[in-house]
Amino acid sequence: MWFTRVSLQNPVFATMVMLALVVLGIFSFQRLKVDQFPNIDFPVVVISTEYPGASPEIVESEVSKKIEEGVNSIAGISALTSRSYENQSVVVIEFQLQIDGRKAAEDVREKVASLRPLLRTEVKEPRVLRFDPSSRAV
Repeated sequence: MWFTRVSLQNPVFATMVMLALVVLGIFSFQRLKVDQFPNIDFPVVVISTEYPGASPEIVESEVSKKIEEGVNSIAGISALTSRSYENQSVVVIEFQLQIDGRKAAEDVREKVASLRPLLRTEVKEPRVLRFDPSSRAV
């Protein structure tokens, strides 16, 4: 109530207070820092394996399934998907956000190294890569 009474008795004072608040708000808004792309480490690991001369069905049964079964026991996996193409298998492992991406990639490398003797000799060495969104073009 007192603010209304003061505003009605002194309209110039009320106008100056409102103008001061607007100027202070504009000044504060200009100095507000907003990070458009925060530094987020997505814990996503991709295993790419080549099997020269193999059809997608053979790649799926001989490579993708074996890698999926071996890697599935790692803790913190939220999604595990695989794609089998002609001559190539791609397995994508998504971890929960609280999992460290570097440690997750290291765990996957250890599992893949232990799975290597189970794969045929024609299958090339699996490549374990971390997904880094900052390396992609904008």
